[in-house]
Amino acid sequence: MKPLTVWRTGRRRVRAGVLTGLLLLGLVSCSSGGDETVVQVWDGSSSSPSPSASGTEIKAESKETYLHPDGQYFGVSTFHAPARATTAAAYRASGRHPRILSYYQGWKQSFSASDAELSYKQGALPLLTWEPRGANLDSDQPQYSLKRITSGYYDSYIIEFARDVKATGRPLALRFAHEMNGDWYPWSEVNSGNSRGDYVKAYRHIHDLFQAVGATDVIWIWSPNALRGAKGVALKPLYPGDRYVDWVGIDGYGFGEKTATEVLQPTLDEVRQFSGKPVLLTETGSSPGSQQPGWTADLFRWLKATPNVIGFVWFQHSVDEGGQYDYRFDINPTTKAAFRHGLDSLHLRSWPVANVVTQ
Repeated sequence: MKPLTVWRTGRRRVRAGVLTGLLLLGLVSCSSGGDETVVQVWDGSSSSPSPSASGTEIKAESKETYLHPDGQYFGVSTFHAPARATTAAAYRASGRHPRILSYYQGWKQSFSASDAELSYKQGALPLLTWEPRGANLDSDQPQYSLKRITSGYYDSYIIEFARDVKATGRPLALRFAHEMNGDWYPWSEVNSGNSRGDYVKAYRHIHDLFQAVGATDVIWIWSPNALRGAKGVALKPLYPGDRYVDWVGIDGYGFGEKTATEVLQPTLDEVRQFSGKPVLLTETGSSPGSQQPGWTADLFRWLKATPNVIGFVWFQHSVDEGGQYDYRFDINPTTKAAFRHGLDSLHLRSWPVANVVTQ
């Protein structure tokens, strides 16, 4: 799905350059673990998420705490995420506090530590979708080609970004160049002068730079579009490998289908042929219409019945806010009731994680 992304202005200008072997060696030698961090979180006891609402302090855990939860994540992507007002609106509409706040950022913009911190202060894991493209929405942008990324052209920017992530001392769920199996983004292998195999090389290159600077508390999400929207494109050749992926994300929307299962299951079946990583629905929602309440109810049945699916992120956007359709679950009373009932039927992940499933 092609959201209209709103990007914040970067905190400072960053430089592009080539990473040399000497620099990489220096990065490895100077990497170190972050300090223990304590954050205040909202427990959902008031109508507005605020650190002072609960007064409870917890330690920010390592990424291992989040990888295999004993419950499923309820997450939302809102137009102004992770702003408090939109989180509070999602809480009021759903009756449950989202534990993932998903938002987007363009290429060459600095990492916003304040956005990640704001997510944690609201009791949610930040999920950042990092899009290697310019400010326009053109699907062909050769200046951001995958080959350029792999060649080291943007290494200075990537390294600075990774260092800033590390400096927070907290986990970040990072989704680089999502829906790569479609043809609507510049990082598709059919656009921007890209070639077959370029996506995996670029993904691995960025992952390795993060490792080199010691930004190891990143939850790496590889997130293709549902097969229905990208017919004829095999997923396995686009997969970087289990060593480079913590969660598999699936973006799957209802465009008139009666059930979510028919949208999501074929993609999951193909993914399961080459990876057993936990699956998170990183974008989902249904177009309006008579089928919407039933589609939504079936989504929760699918979530409850499907092993190793650790949750979902609902794309809570109107058309004016970038949705191809108005996906907000609370604009239709029947859909809203199905959504709230569906949440009640799940065993949702608490904050912080009370128990973690050992692997």
